[in-house]
This record gives sequence, structure tokens and C-alpha cells, in this order.
Amino acid sequence: MASRADPVYWLGKNTLRVSAALFAENRRRLCDALKAKADLLPRSVVLLQGGEQHQRYCTDTDVLFRQESFFHWAFGVTEADCYGAIDVDTRRSILFVPKLPESYATWMGKIHPREHFKEKYGVDEVQYTSEISKTLSGMNPAVLLTLRGQNTDSGSICREASFEGISRFQVNNTLLHPVIVECRLIKTDMELEVLRYTNRISSEAHKEVMRNMQPGKMEYEMESLFQHYCYAHGGMRHTSYTCICGSGNNSSILHYGHAGAPNDKVITDGDMCLFDMGGEYYCYTSDITCSFPANGKFTEDQKVIYEAVLKSSRAVMAAIKPGVLWPDMHRLADRVHLEELVKIGILHGSVDDMLKVHLGAVFMPHGLGHLLGIDVHDVGGYPEGVERIREPGLQSLRMGRVVQERMVLTVEPGIYFIDHLLDQALASLAQRCFINNDILARFRGFGGVRIEDDIAVTADGIELLTCVPRTVEEIEEFMATGVDRSKASSQKS
Repeated sequence: MASRADPVYWLGKNTLRVSAALFAENRRRLCDALKAKADLLPRSVVLLQGGEQHQRYCTDTDVLFRQESFFHWAFGVTEADCYGAIDVDTRRSILFVPKLPESYATWMGKIHPREHFKEKYGVDEVQYTSEISKTLSGMNPAVLLTLRGQNTDSGSICREASFEGISRFQVNNTLLHPVIVECRLIKTDMELEVLRYTNRISSEAHKEVMRNMQPGKMEYEMESLFQHYCYAHGGMRHTSYTCICGSGNNSSILHYGHAGAPNDKVITDGDMCLFDMGGEYYCYTSDITCSFPANGKFTEDQKVIYEAVLKSSRAVMAAIKPGVLWPDMHRLADRVHLEELVKIGILHGSVDDMLKVHLGAVFMPHGLGHLLGIDVHDVGGYPEGVERIREPGLQSLRMGRVVQERMVLTVEPGIYFIDHLLDQALASLAQRCFINNDILARFRGFGGVRIEDDIAVTADGIELLTCVPRTVEEIEEFMATGVDRSKASSQKS
């Protein structure tokens, strides 16, 4: 991945070495993409502002810092309160770091000279943040390209770089965002290697949870075990998102684990568990969901629902290739779910007619999957010209575009028995005619099943990045013996 001379990020032991060349390549790609824009002025300079260190509310207690994602993609810097500039014409990179007070050496450790950061991150030049205006003036840019644009998942506007004296420069805050988003969308070989690593460690952490599962344990114990494994064995100080450790009916709560429901239930014999957890390494994420019975043995009802979701997962992964439309993959998952629910007896009638009234969204109200990268819900799902489909289920899909080679995506179909959605369907003239309420009643309180894998799109299919037991037989054998026979499935499809 890196030559011997390249600076690397490495946390020792068996953790992954990540070369600073990864970020140099990202900067090169960004410059090349910007140069292809007809409205780019010569002597343009990209200016990005990194994340700031914050305290918890009004206290002096630091919140654990994590770098701002766009800045990380371009510079790979772990420290807070930095800026970065890139001369688009020459690709020359300048990192700006804060000049620390002498007291820092007493409380926080050694104050490194600028040369330290130049060597650590492989940039061309390092200056202090107090010198931004002076340094940029010396570059005589025609325009500063700053980052301003909307995240189509959160609806939030990303923070635009600002510094004292910026008003003296010509600034364009519209050109950069769509270009850098498209660059982040397509992963390089080095980025893919990091994402393979996050999946490998997170897969092993999920298996550690399954290996230690016993009725009577708390959901948060499983969360703690996952986090410990990722940090102890993978150097992952951060998880990619708040862990979801739902058991029993909690497995039907799509974003369980939040402050109002903090993975605090006792796991009981007979519960179905749905554990959605992913570790993060050097800001690159993973997102994996495993569903399995707490006691290691599927009931017949658990088995038929699980195998219905597994069938849709495999149907979708077999269909994914460059050129397919992502909403069509969601529709495929819906169709398979409805067909299987008919076989089980929960539904009856024409699946085509069920699709017309959006019955699939009653059982899978979320989107099939999303882009993955430096953010767990990575940027680029809805570029200009791609509109969200305003239909149940599909309106929650986090990407609406055509699949491209080197995208990294999650595939996460699920079937859930959510009381208020079932009640709404039974109250709907258009939907209740398809439901066998007597059989459905048997599944009230069942919870849900989600199977989530991370994939990289190849020239003619996918590479499956996640490696955990997936079939009923693999899960039952693994939970009984600790032997995982699923490894052969982690390959290119």
C-alpha cells in the first residue's frame, strides 16, 4: 500500500498502515476534476477548514475529537483546528496548524515544530493558522474555492472555511462542493484497502458478540464487547455510529440504542437479536448488521423470516453491477419480501398489486442501503438532477442514482413487525385486503430481522467486504461451536 519512504498512519501491532499517499492521490484527483470545469479560473486555490475541538456544554471537558470528513479526505490530519490549501494549477498543498502556547507543553505534551507536520502528513508546506492571510496573499490566487453545500441525508449545510482577512480575497463557494462530493463517491485502491480492513475487524467483532451471547445478558454488554474488540484488535477508537443492539421487540426499532432507549434491556431466551454496529479506522467506516436468535437456535417462525430477508439480500447482490438504478434494487428487495411473506401465509393475493399500494414499506420502511466511506452515510446520494422518490420506503432511500464501479454501498434489507405500521395497514382499505390478520398476530412482538453487508462495486458485479455467518446453518453452528464456515463467501461476486 505504501512505499518505505511514505509517511504512514499506524497504531502498531496488527493494525493497518495507511499511507499519506492516499490523501495526496485524493488531492490530485480533486485538482484534475476541478481543472475539467469550464468556469474554473487559473490560479484557483482550494481552502478547507478542519474540525474544531469542542467542550461538553459549559464545562472544560473535551468531547472526543473526530476530524471533519472533507478535510480528512484531502489531508488525513488527526489534529483539531487546522486548515488546508491546495493550489489547483500546481497541486501544491499547504497545511496550516495552530501555534500552541507554552502551557500546552505542561498539560498536553510536546509542542512539535512545523517540520514535524510536513513529514507526518506528506504535504508540501506547513504554516501556522495565524499566517493564513499572509500565506495566501503570497500565492496571489484569482479565487479561493471554499466548501458550501447541503448534505442530502442530514439536510445540514457543511461549514465553509473562514479566517480573519478572508474578505480581501475573491471567494467562490459554489464550485467546489459538487466536485469534491463526486470525488469522494468513487473510491481509490488505497481507500478500498482501508474499507476492507474496517469490515474485517468489524466482522470479527460481530462474531465475538455472537460467540459470547447468552440469554440473561444486557444489550449494552454486547455493545461494550463489540467496541472493546474493535479498539483492542483494530485500533478503532470510534464507532461509525451509535450501536444498535436490539433484542426481542426492540429489534423492530430501526434506530434503537439512542439516549431514550440505550441498549438497556435484558436479552431473554427466545429473543431475536438485531445488532447493527460498525467500527471506524482513521475516519473510514463500516456498517454491519447481524440478526440471530439469542439462544443460538432459530424457531420455525424466526427461520422463515430470516431466510426471507437472506433471499432478498442475495437477490440484490446478484443483480448489482455498474449501470443499474439503485431504487430498482430497493424495489427488487420489496418484491422478494412480499413473495416470501405470501409463502409464509402472512399475506395473500397478487404481489404486483401489493407493490402498487406500497405494502412492502409496511415491513421495510427504510431504504435498502446507502453509500459508505468516510461517513457511514457517505455523500453523493442525490446530486443535482437526481430527485428523491416520494413513495413509502423509497423516500427513505439514501441514494437515488445509477450504480458506478468503485462505489461502496451497504445492502441491508429487513422485515420488521412494527405495531403502528401494521395497525395503519390494517386500517387501510387498499392494504388490509392482502393481510391474513390471524397469522400476522402470531408475529406481533417478534421484532425484526435485518441483514446488512458492505460491498464494493466492481466492473461486472460486487466485492463482498463483510464476512460473518449468514445462513441459518452457519449461524447455528457458529454459536454452538465457534466454527465459522462462511469465510469462503467473502469474495468477489
